[in-house]
Amino acid sequence: MNDSSWGAPPQAGYWGPPEMGPVQGRPEAGPAYDEPEVQQTRPMPVLSDADVAEMHMAAGPGADQDQYGTGATRLSGPLFRDEMPQEPMASAAPSPSGEPSEPPRHAAPQAGDQGAQQAGAPQAPLSAVPPVAPAAPPAPQKKRAGRDLRAAIGVGVGLGAVIVASLFIVKAVFIGVIAIAVVVGLWELTARLQERKQIKAPLVPLAVGGAAMVVAGYVRGAEGAWVAMALTALAVLVWRMTEPPEGYLKDVTAGVFAAFYVPFLATFVALMLTADDGPQRVLTFLLLTVVSDTGAYAVGWRFGKTKLAPRISPGKTREGLLGAVSFAMVAGALCMQFLIDGGTWWQGLLLGLAVAASATLGDLGESMIKRDLGIKDMGTLLPGHGGIMDRLDSLLPTAPVVWLLFVVFVGSG
Repeated sequence: MNDSSWGAPPQAGYWGPPEMGPVQGRPEAGPAYDEPEVQQTRPMPVLSDADVAEMHMAAGPGADQDQYGTGATRLSGPLFRDEMPQEPMASAAPSPSGEPSEPPRHAAPQAGDQGAQQAGAPQAPLSAVPPVAPAAPPAPQKKRAGRDLRAAIGVGVGLGAVIVASLFIVKAVFIGVIAIAVVVGLWELTARLQERKQIKAPLVPLAVGGAAMVVAGYVRGAEGAWVAMALTALAVLVWRMTEPPEGYLKDVTAGVFAAFYVPFLATFVALMLTADDGPQRVLTFLLLTVVSDTGAYAVGWRFGKTKLAPRISPGKTREGLLGAVSFAMVAGALCMQFLIDGGTWWQGLLLGLAVAASATLGDLGESMIKRDLGIKDMGTLLPGHGGIMDRLDSLLPTAPVVWLLFVVFVGSG
């Protein structure tokens, strides 16, 4: 073992202090011993336990325990001359792939680590830094309604006020309201047919015949309505003859369908109005239809899960249908008991059930038409509702059902 094991480089011809003189048993220094290449060795002193403890206390708490432990003979520096000092390496933490990763040796210290470096604390490897937690997924959005409720409620209240005012003040004014709604509905339907299917149902004979149909039903009853319906269909056939024959069949077929679907079914509302308690019957008809639609919308939006007719109207659910039936039956029992002369609550339950069924079928029927045309609404005249036809879809098929049940329960009176 050479002198480098003590941590000091050897010096030529130096074996101790000058005043000590030559070492016993050794010839005086000469040229052969003064060469720097010549190296001598001397036995390593044996350290006692007290010396080791004293050295350990002098090194401080940050010293390596293996350096001054009782079983160590190496204090500092390399054991042999050819050993080169190695830079300390931080323990590598395993990478995600399972292999140990080594941080760069010459990484610049960070400002926050200066205190730890000065205190002698080991630095954590870069791989030991905890990964950044992934961003939390966005909270599920609250279920929202599919229409502008404020606009829908405002328009509905406005229409209801006009209908009730005209219904109980002057019946003839209410007949005019029905005729206007029929003409606008025919305009929306024929316009969509021409835009989407290139079907040219003649609007002029339909509008004139439709308004006449409503007035004839109020003045002449059911017979007047049937006669007006037949004359309107004939007018459609003749009016279409003024144009080229291409597409004649589909145009007149669509015209006759439109005459039956809009004005003829609306005529039953005028037939209800001819009774002594006509305004109460019409009001019951309107209330039950609106309550059925509202119950289906509210219950279906809140609890709807099972689709009723996904191929026709994906938004309608069986839970919504149960809501429509429940709401309409309760409203029917109240209306028949307190509004209709001679009516009873159990008749109202049946009336409400029939209204819920016919209103749902009417809504599905117009949804089938709109799906065939590839549109969402028939028009944009009523904010929050769509067009006039989007409000008449459940009213039109319900009108003959309610008129017939009134005749069966309390007469045509």
